[in-house]
Amino acid sequence: MGSKERIQRIKEETRVNILDAALQIVMEDGWQALSMRKIADKIEYTAPIIYEYFANKEGILLELTRKGNLLLLQDLKKARETNDTPEKQLTAMWIAYWDFAFANTQLYQLMFGVDCMCCEMVKALPEAEAARKLIWETIAEVMKDTPPAEELVCRKYYTFWSIIHGLISINLVRRGTNDEMNQHILKDAINGIINSINE
Repeated sequence: MGSKERIQRIKEETRVNILDAALQIVMEDGWQALSMRKIADKIEYTAPIIYEYFANKEGILLELTRKGNLLLLQDLKKARETNDTPEKQLTAMWIAYWDFAFANTQLYQLMFGVDCMCCEMVKALPEAEAARKLIWETIAEVMKDTPPAEELVCRKYYTFWSIIHGLISINLVRRGTNDEMNQHILKDAINGIINSINE
């Protein structure tokens, strides 16, 4: 490996270490505790080195948001690919969305502003748009109209998202019910919306 490649590899490793340290701080102390100084201390670097990789804390938050959206998109694609009808795909995708929120709580909180400030630039992330589009397209496939009215697809997407995100948010701030009850509520909501699509 040449010196240029080695330097590039070290830079990428340092960048990943910064992001991993930031996420670890958040997992231990919450989003409000995150600072450039704490990240530098965690990886035993000086703060100026952190600024060589990220201009500010918002840059780190944006990159973590990108990472979260990419992981969510992968989960949604896998859920869609393992089911054979649009209705089953849609159900599996929303359950995967739910599972992602609880497996990656800190990233979900950042991505959607649950109990913390979320990045305002999230709308510009292609990963976030790709996840939304995947669900949107599957909703359209469930509809009998060819092609369905965009306004109706939009309304159903936001109905799904509002209910499921709301249920996740309630549970993330510890005001929800037990896991078994949550699964019943989640499946009732998903099935109810799917059944209402072609009424």
